[in-house]
Amino acid sequence: MVAALRNVFNVSRSPLLARTSIRLSSTTASRHLTLKERLAELIPTEIEKVKAIRAEHGKKAFGPVTVDQLYGGMRGLPALIWDGSVLDPEDGIRFRGKSIDECKSLLPAAPGGSEPLPEGLFWLLLTGEIPSKEQVAELSRDWAARAEIPDFVKEIIDRCPPTLHPMSQFSMAVTALNHDSAFAKAYQDGVSKKEYWGYTFEDSMDLIAKLPNIAGRIYRNVFGDGKLPAIDNSKDYSANLATLLGFGDNEAFVELLRLYITIHTDHEGGNVSAHTGKLVGSALSDPFLAFGASLNGLAGPLHGLANQEVLLWLRKMQSQIGENATDDAVKSYVWSTLKGGQVVPGYGHAVLRKTDPRYTAQREFALKNLPNDPLFKLVGQIYDIVPSILLEAGKAKNPWPNVDAHSGVLLTHYGLHQMQFYTVLFGVSRAFGVAAQLIWDRALGAPLERPKSYSSEAIQKMFKDKH
Repeated sequence: MVAALRNVFNVSRSPLLARTSIRLSSTTASRHLTLKERLAELIPTEIEKVKAIRAEHGKKAFGPVTVDQLYGGMRGLPALIWDGSVLDPEDGIRFRGKSIDECKSLLPAAPGGSEPLPEGLFWLLLTGEIPSKEQVAELSRDWAARAEIPDFVKEIIDRCPPTLHPMSQFSMAVTALNHDSAFAKAYQDGVSKKEYWGYTFEDSMDLIAKLPNIAGRIYRNVFGDGKLPAIDNSKDYSANLATLLGFGDNEAFVELLRLYITIHTDHEGGNVSAHTGKLVGSALSDPFLAFGASLNGLAGPLHGLANQEVLLWLRKMQSQIGENATDDAVKSYVWSTLKGGQVVPGYGHAVLRKTDPRYTAQREFALKNLPNDPLFKLVGQIYDIVPSILLEAGKAKNPWPNVDAHSGVLLTHYGLHQMQFYTVLFGVSRAFGVAAQLIWDRALGAPLERPKSYSSEAIQKMFKDKH
């Protein structure tokens, strides 16, 4: 396995980055550095760490690769380096080693708020460190200053028919930002490989900063009057996004967005949107092109549309058994879903084997802010009922709810009923994780991805007469 990944990182020390070597850790970050300055300090040490890992472990194997894994979507196949997060089957996602609960406790919140600001999580994903409130505030101001989108991108969005899916519009607009890519220009000018990360960083910051204006414009064009308010340089990222969507006056919705973006930023590197961004980025496509590709993967029904399917299923259930239905009525409906050859949406996960901590975080938010919402009460009722049914039916290795079992209910409670738009919010969030890894891939000199493929005929010949 490792032999197949022999050239994952071809790293060298850049003279430009020869600053004080500081170990990548989870300690509180220095208070007086910008994110880019802090990253520049960390890169030389991380380069040496990767060299040491490869020198000591480079020839070791993870284990056998089975034919079933090749046919089965490469499930469980160790094949990627992804630094921002690791998904444990039992513990769930950890961002640079920190659980969602730890992130909620440690990352700065907005004044008067309790949910972590996504700006802080982006700092954590890039550095492994908890930023100060001042550093998070500076990041908010930086993104607000970068938020304006070019006139031609506005025109692209405005010319889209309202019948074009919001994700298609989102992908086009993000891809078009490539027009002003700092990385693409620097590459054409022959910049040294050691400097790739700096230009990738600038593009990534621009990308994240401009997503609220793009998402807001799409939402207003498709579902509203097309008029868009200006970005407020004094507000945080989520508050500006909420305002652009028309919900900025509802502080509870703003808090929901802070939580939503934070928990959806990253889910290790093997999912479709994350892996697609890394793959396309490995060709030295700039972050706009790479993330545009990520969005096209996220738009697929098996990846980013699950929360819509949950909401549709819940509403259909309500229409048939009514609000405040008995447990027996809910059980009967769940069994009818399974016997009809369908799955219970929002339950099970390719990796997780316990309740998704992202589900738990959203449930805690709902208990605090909307405990009497009928759909939320139904979600809680289903949580008490469905796992035992799925175990009895033998339908899932993991019968517990995932993040999608809850997010749609929260969004619709605050009036964001347009389910077609939910994946756009997912996309805004996922940019954080993809961008962080793209920056580190360029800093560490990650090469072009090129795994080996086999035909079915080749496999037959390879294992003929072997037992």
